[in-house]
Amino acid sequence: MRTGRPPTASARAALEADPWGEDLQLALYLLYELHYRGFEGVDDEREWDPDLLRLRQALETRVLHALRTELREAPRTVEDAFAPLLVEPVDLTGSLSHRLEQEGELWQLREYATLRSLYHLKEADPHAWVIPRLSGRAKAGMVAVEYDEFGAGRAADIHARLFADLMADLGLNPAYGRYVEQAPAPLLATVNLMSHFGLHRALRGALVGHFACLEVTSSPGSRRLARAMRRCGAGAAAERFYDEHVEADAVHEQIVRREVIGGLLADEPDLEADVAFGCAATVLLEERLAAHIGAAWDQGRSALRAPLPDAVATVT
Repeated sequence: MRTGRPPTASARAALEADPWGEDLQLALYLLYELHYRGFEGVDDEREWDPDLLRLRQALETRVLHALRTELREAPRTVEDAFAPLLVEPVDLTGSLSHRLEQEGELWQLREYATLRSLYHLKEADPHAWVIPRLSGRAKAGMVAVEYDEFGAGRAADIHARLFADLMADLGLNPAYGRYVEQAPAPLLATVNLMSHFGLHRALRGALVGHFACLEVTSSPGSRRLARAMRRCGAGAAAERFYDEHVEADAVHEQIVRREVIGGLLADEPDLEADVAFGCAATVLLEERLAAHIGAAWDQGRSALRAPLPDAVATVT
């Protein structure tokens, strides 16, 4: 991308690559990042470079086909897709937030924050792409939720800023994109999913399903993570980020389900299967990430591509 030359990887090679492998997911992440903040030394014009777009399309085609294949038996109605998410499970085995709440150590909280930083430092940005593709109730509801995500007019309260403060409390570098090289493929896939859905008008229903899934599941998980931060003495800013999401996302859930999904399907009822697909895809990739992290921690090793150094700041 820095040289301005066409990519060496062919579209055919992309279509033959492992859709969940590190090569494909990292390439896709880097191509998507051109639509966010770009890279130092890369011309901004590369965002719309035809050769890079052709490669991105081939990578996206590979991933979308894999997703649809794996989810061929998934629910196709909103009610069936979201019903399991609206009830707190009795068995929380496999839940990372439960594990961190009950027995998590500070090094695990730092790893978890490192992984999540690839999204939370641009929280709500990929979902903003859907706003011009909505109308009426759906648009009004989406903007209301996004307004809160972006601090309700207060720069210090932008959720991405709150997460940066959390990282500082944990002795992590809060610079945007700082930990891309630490991220394993299962984490990259979760972030790529929302970028993929967000950049395609044809997938607007899937993006709404993705966003709704995040909001529905956020409040219980955030409550557990806030307790984990307190138990480990992670710091006031670390606690605040998750405390904020407990309260805010409980309200957001209702708005997204009733106004955003309800409004969208009132306008475009044929998108219901897409909304359900977006929810199912989110659950699939989040479960895959949780399994990756859990397996690494069970073995007493880092879930990152390389372990973090010691904290660069004192954790209070």
